[in-house]
Amino acid sequence: MLRSLAIVLLLSAVLGVGVRAQGSLAEAAERVRQAWLRHNVEAIVGQGPSIVLQIPGADPSAPVDRAQALELLRRHLRAGVERRLTVSAVREVEPERGYAELERRYVVAGTSDERRETVFLGFRKTSDEWVLTELRSAP
Repeated sequence: MLRSLAIVLLLSAVLGVGVRAQGSLAEAAERVRQAWLRHNVEAIVGQGPSIVLQIPGADPSAPVDRAQALELLRRHLRAGVERRLTVSAVREVEPERGYAELERRYVVAGTSDERRETVFLGFRKTSDEWVLTELRSAP
């Protein structure tokens, strides 16, 4: 009985820490990383009305609406098979604004040549969560 109570208290403490950490910039970057690995473009883009995309096939001069961003990102990810994706940096540059970098290794479907790409993520904090506002890739 005492052991069960200790386990419940330990789980409560661990889960409580997780809930408090959900609003962090590092957690936001990790959520994008996980979504990228699944090629879940809806989760990558999130619920923001627009996003700046600088990827092959997108005009980086202006933000695109959510629907267009989903399609452009879907096309960008379609041919790739992920080998490795890591969060290499997370920085809050000012209150309510931050950046993260993902280091991506992938192969184009049907080939064995591994390619590398750095993905830069720009976030803005709205109330209690970080929202993706920019996604830029560089070879």
